[in-house]
Amino acid sequence: MLHLFRQYISIRQLLFVVGEGILIFLAVSLASFIMFGRDMGFMPMMHDIWIKVLVIAAVTQMSLYFNDLYEFRAGDRTVEIASRLTQAIGITSIVLAIAYYIWPQLIIGRWIFFASLVVLIGFVVSWRIVYSAMVRRKILTEKAIMLGDGQLATDILKEVNQRPDLTYDIRALVTNGNRRRVEELCASSKIIDGFDHICDLAEEEKVDSIIVALDEKRGVFPYKQLLNCKVRGINIIDGESFYERICGKLLVERINPSWLIFSEGFQKSRLVKISKRLVDLVASAILLIIFSPIALITAIAIKLDSPGPILFSQERVGENGKVFKIFKFRSMRADAEKQTGPVWATEDDPRITRVGRIIRKLRIDEIPQLLNVFKGDMSFVGPRPERPYFVEQLRKKIRYYDERFTVKPGITGWAQIKYPYGASEKDALEKLKYDLYYIKNMSLVMDLVVIFHTAKIVLLGRGAR
Repeated sequence: MLHLFRQYISIRQLLFVVGEGILIFLAVSLASFIMFGRDMGFMPMMHDIWIKVLVIAAVTQMSLYFNDLYEFRAGDRTVEIASRLTQAIGITSIVLAIAYYIWPQLIIGRWIFFASLVVLIGFVVSWRIVYSAMVRRKILTEKAIMLGDGQLATDILKEVNQRPDLTYDIRALVTNGNRRRVEELCASSKIIDGFDHICDLAEEEKVDSIIVALDEKRGVFPYKQLLNCKVRGINIIDGESFYERICGKLLVERINPSWLIFSEGFQKSRLVKISKRLVDLVASAILLIIFSPIALITAIAIKLDSPGPILFSQERVGENGKVFKIFKFRSMRADAEKQTGPVWATEDDPRITRVGRIIRKLRIDEIPQLLNVFKGDMSFVGPRPERPYFVEQLRKKIRYYDERFTVKPGITGWAQIKYPYGASEKDALEKLKYDLYYIKNMSLVMDLVVIFHTAKIVLLGRGAR
């Protein structure tokens, strides 16, 4: 895997996305050449239209992404994939039609996109068949063996089994005598008992890495064998770091303070802080102006729908434990917590008003938080701010919970794009795993990734309550 911008990127997945983009570009170029470019030649034609072809390719890939066609899951069915592909092509057609109406100069030729569809679909489907074969045959994978038979090893194996496109191939599992716990999760891997011949096994399987996923290391850690493997050039990865690498979250239940202290990350350079604040300030000011008509319509609708204030303010805990007031458009009854006290929102919450249900679904209720970003209480990206009442409860029950207050809270965050809406202590623990991963690997590039994913979630109407 490539390690870029503090993120691990799969070489095979990168090849798949870039390769498909090239194929889409070639499909449109070929269709253009067949329709009107034969008289002038391919290269002179491309000199005139390459930017227009690039726009079609970019819009097509965006549509594929927004229809989850770059996410590969073990349970995906051919019918579902075909349906999503059809939707993606439909969305591409609509977006391009709007773009061509606004900017006619982008048009390559009459009906050129629809003429490209036959070639494009053929290229895309063929490329995905090739990629599926690569996944099944485990081509371009990093071979590894794993030590362990406890909970950590089980968690890793479950993740590996759920993600067929993961670019790690665990060739063998070396246990310490408790193979029953992991046997059903290792259908395609060898299971070896005992750590005495780790290096021989690694060389036999021609592996690149050894993953050490031992729940308890005292008295069983094979120092000599692993040192021997290390000096032979085999990469040694601890299980907690490997889990972070493939899952995009920290295994809070298992990591100890020394792992956090000595691991890479948690760097907050002055340049990143200043750049992040500058982006927050400028972008929030611009968006407040752009969204002002929507905000006005929403305010009128709230006032007509139910009695109470238009804006809802509530105390939240921010950076360094500082308490601030967060602003939202009111989406619940004014007396929502009069009888119950502080409680988490639930699915189909009866306290939500008619207008509230709509603005929550469309995330319009979050628009006033741009004021919090402008003021500096929040950022666009960061852990979601929690109420002091819940913070006091959670910090007593969840390890490292206070570490999420080392950065500014955000309107959206890594946990929000990776985990569905949560309203329990268990959900708070899961979200903390993602929040700590974000804090550990925070960068402007990661912020852009989060914002990009958030736009997808908002447009598809997922995860709102």
